Amino acid sequence: MILDSLPRVSLASLPTPVQELPRLSRLLGRRLWIKRDDLTGLALGGNKTRKLEFLCADALRRNADTLITAGAPQSNHCRQTAAAAAKLGLRCVLVLSGPTQPAGTGNLLLDSLVGAEFIWAGEKPRDQALQETFSREQSAGKNPYLIPYGGSNPLGAAAYALAVRELKGQGVVPDWILFASSSGGTQTGMALGARWFGVSSRVQGISVDLEAESLREKIFALASDTIRMLGDAESVDADSIFVDDRFLGAGYGKPGEMEREAIHLFARQEGILLDPVYTARAAGGMLEMIRRNEISASESILFWHTGGIPALWAYAREIL
Repeated sequence: MILDSLPRVSLASLPTPVQELPRLSRLLGRRLWIKRDDLTGLALGGNKTRKLEFLCADALRRNADTLITAGAPQSNHCRQTAAAAAKLGLRCVLVLSGPTQPAGTGNLLLDSLVGAEFIWAGEKPRDQALQETFSREQSAGKNPYLIPYGGSNPLGAAAYALAVRELKGQGVVPDWILFASSSGGTQTGMALGARWFGVSSRVQGISVDLEAESLREKIFALASDTIRMLGDAESVDADSIFVDDRFLGAGYGKPGEMEREAIHLFARQEGILLDPVYTARAAGGMLEMIRRNEISASESILFWHTGGIPALWAYAREIL
């Protein structure tokens, strides 16, 4: 398959484990597994490491000397990009939203430790600051490689199609696959991978920031682009893209009682840590769906842990 011929560098510890959650299963009356992409290994892991294996290979193929990407101040994607750059001997410039913040906690601390340079967008739109930074690096004689927000382009999506094949090879095909969805690349890859590799699970994204229709449109467009890149003759079925936006709460990066409950429940029942922005919101949504019997007692669930643990240290006041 053409997926296997895409250039790739080794950054992640794969395959990531699939584990049963026996105590949570008994408590919730559903059979639960977890896919541990928090254990991909690069600077405390996360789902972006899979995408960066393909994105960084493309950067090296183009003789790039600098990786540039953007995100929120506690971006997990930025942390993993900075760590990948360090591992590959490249510079990394991170364009972060809002005013300058001290680099003393959470992902910002780790970004600094691996040598990232910060550009703070201030009052500018982050995308504008990102493009200005890219142009400035080019004018300075650098050969920068621009990695999109969340690593969500066709190369990043391809990584998660292969991740679904990895899951199938581990012998677990649940009724539901639930996970946090935001920039769309992870969900795009999972949806395509389920189709390509014959996985019958319902691939259900829990939105952490966008309304369902907006995120669904983004995923549909990215899936179409990925199909074209890979030469797949079949078109995307928009009705196979499942997004739930009922659990947005106070907004992105603002955990509430639902997220706090999920963090404490996973930690105290299974010794597994969730992050406050992504996985706690997705897990909280999953708990609500179970309580409402939207996932029946006869159905099994795999919760795909996308990482983000370092953000816990930046949100201690909100989650304790």
